[in-house]
Amino acid sequence: MPLVRQQFRHLLDESDCELVFLDDAQSNPLLNGHRVLTYSQWLAEPAAERFMNVAISESLLREGLVQRCAADGVQFFEARAANVVQLDDVQLGDGAVLCPFVTLTSNIRIGQHFHANIYSYVEHDCVIGDYVTFAPGVMCNGNVHIEDHAYIGAGAVIKQGLPGAPLVIGRGAVVGMGAVVTKSVPPGVTVVGNPARMLVK
Repeated sequence: MPLVRQQFRHLLDESDCELVFLDDAQSNPLLNGHRVLTYSQWLAEPAAERFMNVAISESLLREGLVQRCAADGVQFFEARAANVVQLDDVQLGDGAVLCPFVTLTSNIRIGQHFHANIYSYVEHDCVIGDYVTFAPGVMCNGNVHIEDHAYIGAGAVIKQGLPGAPLVIGRGAVVGMGAVVTKSVPPGVTVVGNPARMLVK
């Protein structure tokens, strides 16, 4: 919310725009000075337009909420810290969350509702799918493809791929905290360690 407050301060000062939290399990009507509403309460509020950023890390839940909002005519906005660095030719889908000190370099394609937590970076020539989450301090080096719904844990390092032969993190894969990924990860698999290996339970 502090990111969004700073980002849209000009609208908040000059219009009847209001920032609120939405939580269907609300237990307190106020949080950090903002009203907390249920989704149905929010839809019942008088408004010419409604905008949402779905800041929930669990990607399948995030997708479900996005679909529900879209069906109700809700639009999506990007939450971006003022000190995010973005260089050349970065295409970013709707609804991203870009926290402080995130860097996006050049020639990058990122899907919808991407979350990049503090101090994460995406290097050149990467392709990132929809509903991907980066925990704090993720290092995604060049020529990496990350498929939809992947989760990359705090401090993970993804080795650079090659032009025409990217390192691929498969759909729904999980890269554990601090893992060093040196080769492609199959869909739905969890990898941990240095070098990253499949987690066997």
